[in-house]
Amino acid sequence: MHANCWKTQASVTSLAPTMIESGAPAATEDAVLGGRLRLRQPRKGHRVGHDAILLAAATPAFPGEQAIELGAGVGAAGLALAARVARLKMTLVEIDPGLAQLVAENAKLNRLDDRVRVLAGDVARVELAAGSADRVLMNPPFNNATRQNVSPDASRRLAHVAADDTLAVWTGAAARLLRAGGTLTMIWRADGLAGVLAALATCFGSVAVLPVHPRADAPAIRVLVRAEKGGRAPLALYPPLCLNDDDGKPSRAAEAVLRDGETLVLANV
Repeated sequence: MHANCWKTQASVTSLAPTMIESGAPAATEDAVLGGRLRLRQPRKGHRVGHDAILLAAATPAFPGEQAIELGAGVGAAGLALAARVARLKMTLVEIDPGLAQLVAENAKLNRLDDRVRVLAGDVARVELAAGSADRVLMNPPFNNATRQNVSPDASRRLAHVAADDTLAVWTGAAARLLRAGGTLTMIWRADGLAGVLAALATCFGSVAVLPVHPRADAPAIRVLVRAEKGGRAPLALYPPLCLNDDDGKPSRAAEAVLRDGETLVLANV
């Protein structure tokens, strides 16, 4: 999972610097969701942005269900979902061992470790039972190395840069893990929506799309997509979420999600 370039102080507030154990790089401890969630994350490299919080807010889940986050980063989306839904059992999968360590620390920090487990490994080879999940959420790497500047930081490259088969691999993993009728929720570049729909077509239906715009008069920069394994309903396109108002300040709708913890329409199933 990756931080994004339109993170603001409205959603992430630095609390205090600390050090990660085991000789890992220095980290900060930050508050998100208006202080509802505290996250330790690397001072440099991978950082949490709006994408993770929007992803959690768009994911439907109910108490007692099993959910899996693929590409968890430091755990922002999965932990935000677990904090919102009582008794939800959450598995967070992250390929970077250092970030996986932080996910485990963040689960303890937020007193969610009794129902959150962490797996360090590749999404394509994750050792979880087929059909075991009610919900999968994911924020795959989506930058194209031939079209966007690539970070010199190795962890940021791993989190941000997509291979040609990224969508096929990640949606295939989600399809294997989900039960029939289970839902996948993901966030992706808005200009890559056609690729997302194509990747979902094999195993998923009942696709719902929520565009995310920086402001009302600007093109969408993200899409939030929810799909049902084996679903048959037609495509649904919802009114967009605008992050900023005409004055460039965070919109009320965005603040309700990013600070107050409200859900988005895709979470309503």
